[in-house]
Amino acid sequence: MELRGIGRHIGMLALVAAVFATVVAEGVYRSGVASRIEYLYSDLWHRFAGPREAPHHTALVMLDDPTLNERPDEPLSFWTPHFARAVATLREAGVKVIAIDFIFSGSPERWIEKLGLMGGDASRSYDRPFREQINQGSVLLAGVKVGAGETVNDFILPSPDYLLALPEMDMTRHVGLANLRSDADGAVRRFALAEADTEFARKEGLPPMALAPLAAARATAQGVAAPWKFGGRELEGRREMPIAFAGPPGTYHALSFRKLLAPDAAKDPEVRALAGKVVVIGAGYAGMNDVHPTPYSTSIGGANTLMTGPEIQANIVETLLAGRFIDETPAPVRLGVFVLLLGAIAFVGMRLSAWRAVVLVVIAAQLAAFAAYLLFKQGQLFPVAHLHLGMIIVLVGLALLRMSREQRERERIGQMFGRYVSPQVVTALLASPELPELGGQARQVTVLFSDIRNFTTISEKLTAKEVVEMLNTYFERACAALLVEGATIDKFIGDAIMAEFGAPLDQPDHARRALRAAIELYAVATDFRLWMEARFPDRELPVFDIGIGLHSGEAVVGNIGSSARMEYTAIGDTVNVASRLEGKTKETGCHILASHDTVTCAGAGVRIGARHSLAVKGRHQEVAVCEILGMDKQ
Repeated sequence: MELRGIGRHIGMLALVAAVFATVVAEGVYRSGVASRIEYLYSDLWHRFAGPREAPHHTALVMLDDPTLNERPDEPLSFWTPHFARAVATLREAGVKVIAIDFIFSGSPERWIEKLGLMGGDASRSYDRPFREQINQGSVLLAGVKVGAGETVNDFILPSPDYLLALPEMDMTRHVGLANLRSDADGAVRRFALAEADTEFARKEGLPPMALAPLAAARATAQGVAAPWKFGGRELEGRREMPIAFAGPPGTYHALSFRKLLAPDAAKDPEVRALAGKVVVIGAGYAGMNDVHPTPYSTSIGGANTLMTGPEIQANIVETLLAGRFIDETPAPVRLGVFVLLLGAIAFVGMRLSAWRAVVLVVIAAQLAAFAAYLLFKQGQLFPVAHLHLGMIIVLVGLALLRMSREQRERERIGQMFGRYVSPQVVTALLASPELPELGGQARQVTVLFSDIRNFTTISEKLTAKEVVEMLNTYFERACAALLVEGATIDKFIGDAIMAEFGAPLDQPDHARRALRAAIELYAVATDFRLWMEARFPDRELPVFDIGIGLHSGEAVVGNIGSSARMEYTAIGDTVNVASRLEGKTKETGCHILASHDTVTCAGAGVRIGARHSLAVKGRHQEVAVCEILGMDKQ
């Protein structure tokens, strides 16, 4: 029943520790305070996973340096005819949707007219091919939201010349916002379907959707109003979602823009392979600013490669069309795992030493991280950093609980042994890194018994009050002599004293200490005769005298007794022999009688007198004993 009660107590403490750690970890998780630490883990998962899946629904066309080198004298602002030709090639190849990740905020025709470089008719026909491609549909232009989206000035949009060319002049279906959302550390990990879902934008017909989600919606014949359905899920516009990157920068094999401008480009196998896909056209030349840190760009692991904006846009489109989402663990599951795992750590940790508890938490943290990585590969993002935080809280709680428990245990031991041993022994006990096992343990000790001779005769001639006074005065002096040598005063048995040396604190020289204590105790008894004569004159009392018996060997020491009453004592054959030897002092006429085992264990310098071989009750063999006369000073 007692063990069951202890188990319940530990279980309750473990549950309390787990719930407290879970509440703290969950609070930190929801507040986002430790989000940067969580990013480190998720970034590592991306790094370890490497290229995950080849993109099947999207492709990337990059305006790269080889393309620019073929036309070094043409400013990019005047490249709209080339874009028209590239779009025509893609359309001929059977591309489903073309998302151009460029901001055509200026029109070359207006510059031509302003500079007077061409005639009026010629200047107004420069962009006609591009406008015609825009007007045919399936081409998405890019804009940018630079403010809160509450005024027109919060948007940078394509030139009005191109907006007028949109089918039905509908910006909401043909212009997407190319903004990329960055986390607190500047890395792009998430996206939202709607970037400007405001009352003002809806009223003015401004583009609400982000460029990549708009391309995915158009590819699946969906409108611009929420909710959208991708991968069998209904998604809201403002909710942010992790980007399921196909892999590190360069995972998309980008097609060079110049291949779309080559003669018979639509027959090129690489171009024909784009059929049925969403193609993102963007800039990939040296010196451009459209590069961003991603999970593959953080400093951990030495990777610092940035990813281009068009490749990020392509990853977002692929995430939606492939339905390959990375889901954050639902709150009920997350909290359940936290409570169960932290509770198990607390429950087991309470039964372990401090360093073993640390090892347990380290191993659990590694296993949790590995499990989180496996979940990531299955599309689940588990907050392992916050779980680790909970583990640290549990570990700190275990340390505090252990300190409190040890403090209480030390106080209990101090109170218990303070009655038996000297203050120096108590101090040494409490300073020891390992407290004594009070339940009982076998130790090598020397047991001393001392008895007052003729006590019955003395007590008959004194009143009860005088007997108590005599015993208290003698015991006070006797115990002082014993405690000087580090004895543990076990008990008083009437007029007898039982003490042991070597417990609860280890004393390698316990036998030598016991012999010195016995010699000093006999000196105390001799001196006490004068007190007796002065205190009780003319009572015709016998001369005050004592007998002392000592024996060394193994004994079981610890708290022994019942649930109602327990005491710290020693039991075993060693105790019995020491008691019998004390009784033999009268027969042998010796005041101090020690076994040969005690004398041998004490070492050199013990002055002995008569030797005896005595039959002791409870033993078949006689015990070799020696009279102790004194000890040489060393």
